[in-house]
Parts: sequence; structure tokens; C-alpha cells
Amino acid sequence: MGVTERKEREKTEMRELITAAAMKMFLEDGYAKTSIRGIADAIEYSPGTIYLYFKDKDELLYEVQADAYGRLLEVFQKEATSTDPLERLSQIGRAYIDFGLNNPELYDLMFIIRSPMNVDEKLHKVNGENCLNFLIECLTNCISKDLLRINDVQQATLQIWSTVHGLVSLHLRCRLKIMVESEEEVPQMLIKTMEDYLASVTK
Repeated sequence: MGVTERKEREKTEMRELITAAAMKMFLEDGYAKTSIRGIADAIEYSPGTIYLYFKDKDELLYEVQADAYGRLLEVFQKEATSTDPLERLSQIGRAYIDFGLNNPELYDLMFIIRSPMNVDEKLHKVNGENCLNFLIECLTNCISKDLLRINDVQQATLQIWSTVHGLVSLHLRCRLKIMVESEEEVPQMLIKTMEDYLASVTK
């Protein structure tokens, strides 16, 4: 391995080390309470080292989110495999809900905390794009086969995403306690609500 290749590998490894430490601290301590200095202490480097790779904590958050969206995409690819576009749409919804319920802190980092505004606009688009495109492709297929009452892909995407996001968020913010007696009821309740919504927009 040449000098250039070795340096590039070392840079990649350092970036991954920083990202892994940041994700751990974001999940355990919360984004607001985590500092660049704290991350640096965790990996036993100076804060200046981290600033060689990331402009600030907000940019580091987006790197962590990118990893999280990669995990969600893997779940979609594993769980939403039906050749029937309507069934695949339902599988996407169930996979999304399960991911949110099983990864509450990670979901909070991805979808609930306020999005930093001082980050390159390209990152706003890149993060989550593959996950969104997975849903859009399925909906495009449904609409092209005249299976839905909605004939605009953008509107269908917004409606379905906001539905499952709302369901997950209501639970993660403990707003469903007035409706259910036990935590065990929640997953099936959310999935049934999502499936009933899909049935209402299916021809």
C-alpha cells in the first residue's frame, strides 16, 4: 500500500471513530448535552483533531444521521420485498414503525430534534434521500397500476410518511398513554392504524 492510500485509509478510520463515538454519546446523553470536547475525550484525541474532519457538532450530527438512514434503508430492503406493490407499501409502513419503536433515541436524532440550519444545504437533501426514494418508487408503481385513490406521487409520499411518522412520534413522546393501558398494545395498534389508512386510499 502506498503512502497516499495509507493516509486516505487513516483519514477514513478516524472519521468513522469520531462518528461512532458521537453516535454513542448522542444516544446516551442527548444531542444538546454532547460537546465536541466530550467526544474528543471519549476517543482520547484533542478537540482540534475533530475539527479537522467536521466543522462543528451540527455537521457531525448529519454524519450520524446518514449512518442511521443507512440502517433504516437496510431494514426496508430486508422487510419490504413483496412483488405486489400494495403489500410492499404496507411492509414499508410496518418496517418504519418497528424501526422507530425499537430505536427510539436514534429515531429522535433522525426525525424529531430540530434540524440544524447552519449545515450545507446539500446535506439536508442527501440525508434520507435513499430511504425516501425507496418509498417513492413503491408509490410510483402503485399509482402507475391505478391501485391508489391518490394520483400524485408527492402528495402520496407526504401523506403516508406523515402518517407513520405521526404514529411513531406520538408514542415516543408518551402521548398515547391516555389511549392504551399497556405498552404491549402499542405496536399492533400503530400498525393496525397504518394499515387502515392505507386501505382508505386503496381502490
